[in-house]
Amino acid sequence: MKSVHLVLAAAVGMACAATAHADIKVGVVLSQTGPAASLGIPEKKTVELYPKEIGGQKIDYVFMDDGSDPTAAVKATKKLVDDDKVDVVIGSSITPNSMAMLDVVGGAKTPNISLAAGRPIVFPVEGNRVWVFNTPQTTGLMARAIVKNLLQDKVESVAFIGFNDAYGEDWWKNFSEDAKAHGIKVVASERYNRTATSVTGQILHILGAHPQAVLIAASGTPAALPERELKKVGYKGQIYQTHGVANPDFLRVCGADCNGTILPVSPGVVAEQLPASAPNKAPAMAYAKAYTAAYGKNSLSQFSANAWDAGVLLEHAIPVALQHAKPGDTAGFRAALRDALEGLKDIPGADGIYSMSKTDHNGLDDRAVAMVRIENGTWKLLK
Repeated sequence: MKSVHLVLAAAVGMACAATAHADIKVGVVLSQTGPAASLGIPEKKTVELYPKEIGGQKIDYVFMDDGSDPTAAVKATKKLVDDDKVDVVIGSSITPNSMAMLDVVGGAKTPNISLAAGRPIVFPVEGNRVWVFNTPQTTGLMARAIVKNLLQDKVESVAFIGFNDAYGEDWWKNFSEDAKAHGIKVVASERYNRTATSVTGQILHILGAHPQAVLIAASGTPAALPERELKKVGYKGQIYQTHGVANPDFLRVCGADCNGTILPVSPGVVAEQLPASAPNKAPAMAYAKAYTAAYGKNSLSQFSANAWDAGVLLEHAIPVALQHAKPGDTAGFRAALRDALEGLKDIPGADGIYSMSKTDHNGLDDRAVAMVRIENGTWKLLK
């Protein structure tokens, strides 16, 4: 009997030692190929800059490509949480994929930091969303910024064209409601597919409604298609885009057709142009210096900033979680990390200042918005 006790004690001791020395596993699901590749590629480059140790614990990163496809995102997430036993999932890059992942991360009780902007990803904080956070400015926050600019420029009518998926619909809901509340008439509403090669019919419908301005609610390089078509048919009104296009690839693809376009972006995208008094000038510059040092001048984007801030949140949350559970205790550490993320307050990042709560898993406010105009392939901060 004594020998049995000794064997059991040794087994318990070995299990405790394994738990104490287990690495923290971070799963990363990004759209590195497909229509959203111009988002996923800079995000992956950013994650590769993350620290390899936090709070004295080694961090292992496991990357998966979802190909810009929601079904693939679900499959990748299931593998990470069920087979790889990751402690947290970062991603996906786009709203449809992140929405599809909700059931997986919620069902597995695994914290998820999405890099997509859709408001329904994190609001309301209930059910599976209890386990989900996101770093980008939400569509609601950015839609409000665009409406404010429209009012400043005395625009009374606007047309809308967006993706025919969760991203486009989320923008339509938030923008149309905010515009209507402020007396701006939305005179046309059109949709198109991320993989579309023509939007001539939609643009002709918009032209026939005679709007003073047009908002294109799309992301990545596919967002250039409606803008180029508008210029082709001779539209002279003001064109707006969303922060879903704030990357060098979009500027390259859209070229001169995008000159004069107005959009809200992360302060990190224009870090050097921010006034010294800006509340997140320092963290925005920290991101900008680190990223450009690694990848060169004019490489900053909304998406690399979003990914940078996911790393910032982890750097602050992991030490707190380690006070309550250890890696190796998968369920316990996942729960502790979720609670630590929800408890973060006044955390400065490239996108803004994050203050999470039980009802807000995004945590950003108006300080997270920089309005810019595209001028000759660059982002020019509006004063």
